[in-house]
Amino acid sequence: MQEFFMDYGLWLLVALLVVIALVFLLSGKRKAEEPVEPSVPVAAPPSVPTPTAPTPFVDPIIAAPVAVAPVVVEPVAPVEPIAPVEPVAPVVPIEPMPAPEPMPEPAPAREPIPASPAIAAIADEDDDLLRLKGVGPKLKSLLIELGVTRYAQIAAWGDVDIAAIDAKLGNFKGRPVRDHWVDQAKYLAAGDIAGFEAKYGKL
Repeated sequence: MQEFFMDYGLWLLVALLVVIALVFLLSGKRKAEEPVEPSVPVAAPPSVPTPTAPTPFVDPIIAAPVAVAPVVVEPVAPVEPIAPVEPVAPVVPIEPMPAPEPMPEPAPAREPIPASPAIAAIADEDDDLLRLKGVGPKLKSLLIELGVTRYAQIAAWGDVDIAAIDAKLGNFKGRPVRDHWVDQAKYLAAGDIAGFEAKYGKL
């Protein structure tokens, strides 16, 4: 009897499993035959912007102040104004002066030339003009031709008389002044032989 229940239960379990399998198959076939409705797209919810975190405030790095040495500026001396330069006049070339024309030698005058009105009278005897230092025979002859024969006559000459006689001496021009004829004649006219020789040498 126990064996009968065991076999019967086994068959009952198998039948139950078959029924369950049929139910599943039928339900699946029914779902397959039902029309499939189109699926409506569901709009995605609007995106909410994600709040960004605020940037943290960073204090700027302040450098420590650097000590700067003061610049010492020396005072500049005032500049004196420069006087305006006057324009320089152009240099005009100087023309060379013409050479002086040679003076013609004056003709020897035969007339006597008195040195001054004080000596108008001449003694009969002529003085020895060769005693004058610097007077030779030719110059003595020329002086006699010009009318000069006495020491007193020469001693009385002035600048005008010397210039007049000197202009007529030709090659001997300049000798009356150079040889001190007037001074020599003063000693000889006065008869001061010692004074003459002390100054001009022995006669």
